[in-house]
Amino acid sequence: MTRAGRTEHACRGAPDGTPRQGGTVTRDPAFGDRPSTRTTSRAGGVRTNADRARRALSQNFLVDRQAIDLVIRAADPAGLVLEPGAGAGALTLALAGAGARVIGYEIDPRLARRLAARTRDDPRVEVVHGDFTTAPVPGRPFAVVGNIPYSATSKIVNWCLGAPSLTSATLLTQREYARKRAGGFGRWSRVTVRSWPWFHWRLGPTVNRRSFRPVPSVDSAILRIERRPEPLVRGRRTYQELVELGFSGLGGSVRASLRTRHRGVDAALAAAGVRRDAVVGHVHPDQWIALWQRLHW
Repeated sequence: MTRAGRTEHACRGAPDGTPRQGGTVTRDPAFGDRPSTRTTSRAGGVRTNADRARRALSQNFLVDRQAIDLVIRAADPAGLVLEPGAGAGALTLALAGAGARVIGYEIDPRLARRLAARTRDDPRVEVVHGDFTTAPVPGRPFAVVGNIPYSATSKIVNWCLGAPSLTSATLLTQREYARKRAGGFGRWSRVTVRSWPWFHWRLGPTVNRRSFRPVPSVDSAILRIERRPEPLVRGRRTYQELVELGFSGLGGSVRASLRTRHRGVDAALAAAGVRRDAVVGHVHPDQWIALWQRLHW
């Protein structure tokens, strides 16, 4: 897994997203093999190309089998799975072993080559040296499962939310991020509220930082995003415009913001169980659904 780096260029599998023969590496010419270089550290030691990649890409590899099992149980993988930041392949092989057909994306050409060689004879795995966030969306249902880069978390989440055929995303990310998105602090973020009618967000188990090598400075947690069988609202545009208005900060409260464009706000707030002086982050996504129903029906 690559913590700060992203993978580069798109998968060139079959049009329906089916992985090709196991162990294949897909590259873009711009990502040609990097020369092996060494530099001397300030402490007088020798830093290898691998050391430099870990630092530049903030690579933290999942090495704890119990933590891997937690991710597998949370994801319950089946069918096609895309994995951002496949790294050394610990999670990749576990996903394949659980019955998934895996396309693993990795930016580090050294790691991509090694993983491709390791899975050369495994038809369940395809390794792509490419940017997950620019990958084409498969034309059939698929899931995303990954130990993802902290710095690329928002881009990966946005890609998932914009993929029409995505069924779920099970992401091992910074615990603070996972808690914020799943309402773990009693507050709700804009991205969660905007997507709530179509996706359910859930905070999973914490994974101790010692489950990674090198050891990061913070713990991780499993964030589960599941597509709902049916949307909770019928008007995407009007719902998201309402949320954007509420999060605009106009007037300092949800009530003040919504009253700049809507009538009947006080009655809507009362029906949704929202206090008149409520701060926007304290409004539960289900209450936003109720507000939309009262103001747009």
